[in-house]
Amino acid sequence: MDKNVEEAVQKGSAGEVLKVFSKLGVTSFGGPIAHLGYFHDELVTRRKWLSEARYADLVALCQFLPGPASSQVGFALGLLRAGPLGALAAFVGFTLPSVLLLIAFAYSASAFDGPIGIGLIHGLKLVAVAVVAQAVWGMAQNLCPDKPRAAIAIGALAVVSIATAATGQILAILLGAVLGLIFCRQDGDAGQKHMVFPVTVPFAVLCLVLFALLLFGLPLIAKGFGLSVFDSFFRSGALVFGGGHVVLPLLEAEVVGSGWVNEATFLAGYGAAQAVPGPLFTFASFLGASMAPGVEGLFYALIASAGIFLPGFLLLIGALPFWNTLGSRVEARAIMRGANAAVVGILGAALYSPVFTSAVLDKLDLAVALAGFVLLVKWKMPPWVIVLLLGASGIVLQFI
Repeated sequence: MDKNVEEAVQKGSAGEVLKVFSKLGVTSFGGPIAHLGYFHDELVTRRKWLSEARYADLVALCQFLPGPASSQVGFALGLLRAGPLGALAAFVGFTLPSVLLLIAFAYSASAFDGPIGIGLIHGLKLVAVAVVAQAVWGMAQNLCPDKPRAAIAIGALAVVSIATAATGQILAILLGAVLGLIFCRQDGDAGQKHMVFPVTVPFAVLCLVLFALLLFGLPLIAKGFGLSVFDSFFRSGALVFGGGHVVLPLLEAEVVGSGWVNEATFLAGYGAAQAVPGPLFTFASFLGASMAPGVEGLFYALIASAGIFLPGFLLLIGALPFWNTLGSRVEARAIMRGANAAVVGILGAALYSPVFTSAVLDKLDLAVALAGFVLLVKWKMPPWVIVLLLGASGIVLQFI
């Protein structure tokens, strides 16, 4: 076997993956960009499941594809670690806590009223500042070690700052890929391994065909209410580039425009989605549960959740075998060096907006966020400790 190829063997158990991602599922506050920071800290820095470069490769691939990027990264990491059961375990562990919390909120919409709830949400936003800053710091040191890649990162930051979120991210990665091919063709990956996922080409093609059939076929047959709900959420999940927040206008058009959920309920659910850990796409669980009372609402929550996540996973599985083939080519490695540098720029832009601008409102906020950053980087504290400390700090700041 080529020394540049890493065998597609299971290195861990599905139980191990479930345990790790369940912890991430209850501590990963702050949205999709922050989630990538949590994954990086837990799985790259602490557990050494994969290298910095391979992790950045995976992030770049998932940024290219429609769907929830952080959930796709988690799904792929579980697949790499423990095969198909590992992928399922990663998805369940990371997603289920948020699903349950948002369904519960659908039946108790006043859960975050009052100063304590507002302060807690604010503290969790400060957690995101510390976590994303740590991710940007670590990835910049490893993925932008020379002048060309540092310049690519700055250029990507400028692109996403000027263009709209989804378009800017895609353009930045494409620009980074082209510049990488031109300026980053050094033999820096000689002897290193690339990732090989246990997905065959026929199965990948089957997933892509299923994606197309559901996207274009469901609108033709969606007669009953349940199938219409699945169709609406599948279409929303299939058309989202650039992370969870981009799905909100699509969902609003589908569920509010259809009269399934009123505007006030939609906005209340969006606020709750900011306060819970895990992927923002679980907002679909809240919307489904809000469509009907009791057990019927739980049924719609399940349909909505399955519909919104499925397209991103089908596209990811469809792309992985071709990723396996391209991963060891010199040209592909040069392209990925540039794309990885662009990812650092994208994360840097996100660190400023929306993460920093929505959380740091005064000097006290800045001091708390910096304290969290120092505890992560210098004291090597685990993220869940930072969640507890900064969440409590947010409550205290609310009363000052």
